[in-house]
Amino acid sequence: MSRSIATPCIGICSSSMGDDVCRGCHRFAHEVIDWNSYSTEHRAAVFGRLDTLLLQIIKNKIQVIDVELLKSSLWAKKIAFRESADPLCWVYVLLKKTQGEGLDPETCGFRLSPGYTSGPLAQLYTALDHELYQLSQAHYQRYLAPGIVAAKKTTLAQ
Repeated sequence: MSRSIATPCIGICSSSMGDDVCRGCHRFAHEVIDWNSYSTEHRAAVFGRLDTLLLQIIKNKIQVIDVELLKSSLWAKKIAFRESADPLCWVYVLLKKTQGEGLDPETCGFRLSPGYTSGPLAQLYTALDHELYQLSQAHYQRYLAPGIVAAKKTTLAQ
């Protein structure tokens, strides 16, 4: 059975340093601040956005070949994951928690796509995490920042 994950926080918060997007969990600063007041549905929506962005970048790099083996690998390493998430997201969690140390993808239920097999798994995780951060920033700039700027202008005009 998977352990429940109450927050995407990984204890590396850059939103407290003024970043609009946290470099650790990739949530927006206001989501980090307001997380404890969010309903279950609101939290699920945030997880959903993060999962959607992650799947955009991971689906052509990694293939899950055995869901039960992947799940067993996570349990064996006592790594918390959300069973409701796509198994590709579980691979990301596995890479994040282990940095690829001691992992053989095939025996953990996944395989790397051609073009991603030459480097160490830690390097792949770092690249995935960086790309996820960039995608989260782009999402913030495209969909949230314009509204925040407009709200500030309205407040200043009053």
